Amino acid sequence: MDLATVVGLSLSIIVVLAGMIMGGDVGAFVDIPSIFIVLGGTFGATMVANPLERSKAAAKILKSAFFSEQIDMIGLIQTLVSFAEKARREGLLALEEDAGQLDDEFMRKSIQLVVDGTDPELVKSILDTDIGLLEERHSDNKGLLDSVAELGPAFGMLGTLIGLIQMLGNLDDPSALGPGMAVALVTTFYGSILANMFAIPLGKKLTQNSSREVLSRELMVEGILSIQAGENPRIVEEKLKVFLPPKLRKQLDAGKEDEG
Repeated sequence: MDLATVVGLSLSIIVVLAGMIMGGDVGAFVDIPSIFIVLGGTFGATMVANPLERSKAAAKILKSAFFSEQIDMIGLIQTLVSFAEKARREGLLALEEDAGQLDDEFMRKSIQLVVDGTDPELVKSILDTDIGLLEERHSDNKGLLDSVAELGPAFGMLGTLIGLIQMLGNLDDPSALGPGMAVALVTTFYGSILANMFAIPLGKKLTQNSSREVLSRELMVEGILSIQAGENPRIVEEKLKVFLPPKLRKQLDAGKEDEG
């Protein structure tokens, strides 16, 4: 589970609730018709704006924001360097058995392409296309949350207009104007909460998760092509370290010193 997502979302909810409680009557923020307008309208319009298959996968998309897979970049480099050492000693065909034991489908396919003697340019083309399609799928999934972020406040405003129209119909009763205005505004409040507390932050989280996965695959491509070219394992490692932030580079170097 992504701790930052859970803690951040919980903190946002607690702070908003605390502000509501300290400000007075919490019941003033509860209006069932407003909830129906914002949630029902937003989710209905989101289904219109996205393919049915993507709408059905909404729960899975949200789950990926809370349960993002942690990528061990140092482990990836160590694995690729070990493959480079083995290929240099025994040849590329020696990697076929190792490829079959890999959990990562992308790396397994990459190694298999090299073992099969595929032209390096074709290998790069296939893998780059795979990465591009991955980015497109992730962008499409994020589009679902982008739709909610755009439509939530819009339906909040729509609910406010409905409330104002109903309120203006009771101008003969001045005592009803204050409560009527409060109910009208709470719909905008719901739309803003839906967009700014949930949809926008979770969409940004998906973007960050996608960027990390794409970076890891680009690292794999660079490593696989270097192995296919028969480069020295030390050179392969130095090329792959470029993909790491300075802190992880130091961890990788420190691990090598400990082994030594």
